[in-house]
Amino acid sequence: MSTPQPPVYPDEPKIPVLPNLLTAGNLLCGFFSILTIFKGMAFDNGSVEAFDHYETATYFLFAACIFDLLDGRVARMCKADGPFGREFDSIADVVSFGIAPAMLLARAVLFDLPVPYLGDVIAVLYLLCAALRLARFNCMAAAPKKPNQSMDFVGLPVPMAAGAVVSTMYLVIDLTTRHNLVIPMLWQIVMAVVMTVVSLLMMSRVIYPSFKHVNFEKRGTAMAILMAVIAIGLFVMFPWITPAIIFVCYLGYGLVVRPFLTRRMRRAIEAADDDDEAQV
Repeated sequence: MSTPQPPVYPDEPKIPVLPNLLTAGNLLCGFFSILTIFKGMAFDNGSVEAFDHYETATYFLFAACIFDLLDGRVARMCKADGPFGREFDSIADVVSFGIAPAMLLARAVLFDLPVPYLGDVIAVLYLLCAALRLARFNCMAAAPKKPNQSMDFVGLPVPMAAGAVVSTMYLVIDLTTRHNLVIPMLWQIVMAVVMTVVSLLMMSRVIYPSFKHVNFEKRGTAMAILMAVIAIGLFVMFPWITPAIIFVCYLGYGLVVRPFLTRRMRRAIEAADDDDEAQV
């Protein structure tokens, strides 16, 4: 009679510290954004107190975008990108760029649409598309690499989708809090349309640049740094409108502009080169 063998468990994954600390910062910003939204929901819709909390929640989401921008870059610089970081990043993104923006838009802007519960339906559509987009990305990232496989994104990335809807909403809140705290119906309908379009773009086949090509050894990097400095300066001077312009420009670039650019023009804009577009 054979001796029963002890159970065998899978190996523990390697967990790089610095990239995952940044991802944890992304997750915490999303968590605190949701807490702030709940605090705002304790006040009447359209009240000064509610808008103050919702505006604070947008700051947390902008901070989450910065953490998300840095974690992948740091992981690649440290040669520490792997399956654990990819899964952890997706979990954080679901919270920060899925649940939080859906709640924020539903409670801050879409609460008074003519059709009952339409705002909640649009928010749910956004959340589902964000979760499906992240799951699709993980499956594509885990698949074996093909010859000449591009590093660009298929479909609008979830952080950029969240940035587009939240920054536009931030602009709307700023405009309304400067006046009578009542969001005109036209603005509510515009935000509902924007959120629906962004949701569908996440699950589309539209190609968006990842800008993973940018490093400190390419000529295009100098232009990217210059554009980043200009963007930061504009954000300091016009904090209520600059984020909306940046995110909406990225959205429109992949949807309207990029398909009509030549390969050389795309390389110049995206700081890419032929080696980047021919990665195995």
